[in-house]
Amino acid sequence: MRGFYPNQTLLLGIAFLTVALAYGAYALLVRRFERRDVDELAPGRLPIELLGGIALGGLLMTAVVGLLWLAGVYQLVWGRWTDWPHDVRETLGTGLLEELLARLVIFRMLACAFRVRPALALSALIFGGAHLANPHASLISALAIAVEAGLMLAGFYLLTGRIWLSVGVHAGWNFAQGAIFGAPVSGMPSDGSLFRSVPDGAFASWITGGTFGPEGSAVAVAIGSSAFLATMASLKRKTRLQRLGAG
Repeated sequence: MRGFYPNQTLLLGIAFLTVALAYGAYALLVRRFERRDVDELAPGRLPIELLGGIALGGLLMTAVVGLLWLAGVYQLVWGRWTDWPHDVRETLGTGLLEELLARLVIFRMLACAFRVRPALALSALIFGGAHLANPHASLISALAIAVEAGLMLAGFYLLTGRIWLSVGVHAGWNFAQGAIFGAPVSGMPSDGSLFRSVPDGAFASWITGGTFGPEGSAVAVAIGSSAFLATMASLKRKTRLQRLGAG
């Protein structure tokens, strides 16, 4: 496609049009075959959940890189950030498309077939496995992605019953990782960024994430799993309160 459409703005415009059509098709299929309102795409909470998710995803990745830097396994130097509008559009588009596929299609179908807990595990493994084709990927990095994205983002979807918080966290996580800290995002290099993150080659890749990026590190796995467990605890409390209210 790049050969026919070399303009990056045009490429991103086509990508967002594709995402919009995909969401529209999803809504039509749900109404047609499930015969219900598409509550997972309810627009009322979109602004606050999307923006809140972006902020939360950015904070989580900042914690990852910050801890790696404090531990002395990462070096941060100033970068040259000239393409931030492109970074905003790209990370948001990626978050919208991948969450539609991973959460609303794959996870929901698996939950209908096998219930929620098996669906969490299976969809996480599928999401992590899909990243094995990325540059510098390994089994360790795929398992890390399975936890940080597969489980954590599914947890946010379950907590709200809508996709917008998951989309926001996904976009904010990627934006902070690539555009702010200049680290590879799932193995994909960043062209321009506010900082540049350089892992110390003296440490094992499972500690730093290596050339795959910080989300392949043990620190990112710990933070992602902690966020998932906290979300599940909040979901249990929410369910308990709803039952008490109903009673």
